[in-house]
Amino acid sequence: MAVNGAPVLRRDSGDGVATLVLNRPEKRNALDRAMVEELARLLAHVGEDPDVRVVALRGAGRDFCAGADLGEIAATQARGPEAGLADAQRLGEVFVGIRRLRPPVVAAVQGRALGGGCGLATACDLVLAHEDASFGYPEVHLGFVPALVMSFLRRKVGESTAFELMMRGRGITADESARIGLVNQVIPDGTFASTVEEYLAALAARPAMAVALTKRLFYGLDGVGIEDAISRGAEVNAIARLSEDCRRGVAAFLERRRER
Repeated sequence: MAVNGAPVLRRDSGDGVATLVLNRPEKRNALDRAMVEELARLLAHVGEDPDVRVVALRGAGRDFCAGADLGEIAATQARGPEAGLADAQRLGEVFVGIRRLRPPVVAAVQGRALGGGCGLATACDLVLAHEDASFGYPEVHLGFVPALVMSFLRRKVGESTAFELMMRGRGITADESARIGLVNQVIPDGTFASTVEEYLAALAARPAMAVALTKRLFYGLDGVGIEDAISRGAEVNAIARLSEDCRRGVAAFLERRRER
């Protein structure tokens, strides 16, 4: 468990769910170097923890994440291109690391998820949104580019929609985000906390190996031809059949069928 002053907190529920909380509410959880470093460190830790089956990502306070810390970006500009490149690469490693992490990562978004904050949510495997949440890539208004998340956004919402979101830089509601495929589920205000908890618990209850293999194969198929995809799928299928979870699941199904 992280101390309260840390830029990212870890909270474990005991049922296989680890929650990482972006912890700069006074700055709307804007991403600075310290937060990105701590997020990378904690993601690595939860990925290695065999007791963690699902990772939730949330923001402290009213917002999920307002994007990059513009004050820090201004300071980086004065240090030259190498400093900016190092910071961008580190955040990019976090985005890619989420995809490579063994357990699924679920963003639970309240308030605003803008710029790099929207990118962070987009990089997650699943996104749950409060009905009043808002999303957007306003970088173009600042003369900036949502470069790191571009490949993730294209995959999630398609080229035409992604291009318009980035070019116009407009904010969109939770409902519109769900309609275009950026958000998986929009949750009413009165049931947000309980619905997120139930959603995470249900994922954590799934057989861990099947979940991990599904995630790894799913993202491993990017850019792969159909024949290679079938070959990789067959290999994963064979591995899954031999797992203890699969043995128990098949045996339980057959037993229930015999009892009918």
